[in-house]
Amino acid sequence: MSDYDNRRPRRMHADEVDLDAPLVQRLIARRFPRWAGLPVRRVASSGTENAMFRLGTDLVVRLPRRPAAVSDVTREQRWLPRLAPLLPVAVPEPLGVGEPDDGFPWPWSVYRWLEGRNPVAGAVEEAERLAEDLGAFVHALRRIAPQDGPPDYRGGPLGDRDELTRAAIAELGARVDADAVTALWEEALRAPEHAGPPVWAHGDLSPGNVLVDGGRLSAVIDFGTAGVGDPAVDLIVAWNLLPAAARDTFRKAVGADDAEWARGRGWALSIALVALPYYWHTNPTLAENSRHVIAQLLAVTE
Repeated sequence: MSDYDNRRPRRMHADEVDLDAPLVQRLIARRFPRWAGLPVRRVASSGTENAMFRLGTDLVVRLPRRPAAVSDVTREQRWLPRLAPLLPVAVPEPLGVGEPDDGFPWPWSVYRWLEGRNPVAGAVEEAERLAEDLGAFVHALRRIAPQDGPPDYRGGPLGDRDELTRAAIAELGARVDADAVTALWEEALRAPEHAGPPVWAHGDLSPGNVLVDGGRLSAVIDFGTAGVGDPAVDLIVAWNLLPAAARDTFRKAVGADDAEWARGRGWALSIALVALPYYWHTNPTLAENSRHVIAQLLAVTE
């Protein structure tokens, strides 16, 4: 993470609150006086639920943008300390828990800054090595004992998203090949449901939540949707980031069978279809990645 943008970003949600560097400075001064003199700079991000501000050189402040994101904050604060020692790459390390006050109504967090950059789908360096690294991360996460873990935000049956996905296809209209994506979606729905025990999954393995250094995976961020359920959702990175030539490497590293792989395709398709009309004008990076995913999935059937 290395880019900064202190301009007020475009609003993505109707219930989104205004967040800026002066607010963060006031929150830090009241809650963590030892960090009060450090400079605050907004981090440019394609994230949709939380905003990040770099604090000095070693810290980052993460705040929810809207009420629906508050549970993401508390989930990370509780579970990241347990997950971090069991994962093969760096993940956010909570260093301070911010409390609501009269300047901001929700909890927030201070983390250690993680170096690296977000990879770009279609321009991935060392794709095979990155596929191996991502597979190792997913495999390690799945091996963590699921006892008492929260439900994965996206860990339920794929069919639960049927109405939402079809509504997105209708909203997109001529902007996508509706017949082709509907056929792909219906194929995914026919895949057998997860029959094994629930396991840990990140839930949002997208390019914006992956950090690389020298072509290798260096960190995974944003665990606000992490939890236990059907692990197929973590296969979405095969289409939203990895090139086609590296997907088999990732699949082997994860150990996904045909049914899980089919559900993973369905998750990638549904997430892209739902995000595309919603963020078409407000989040160009996310909208472009959604178009990329849809194109990649359609190319497989050609």
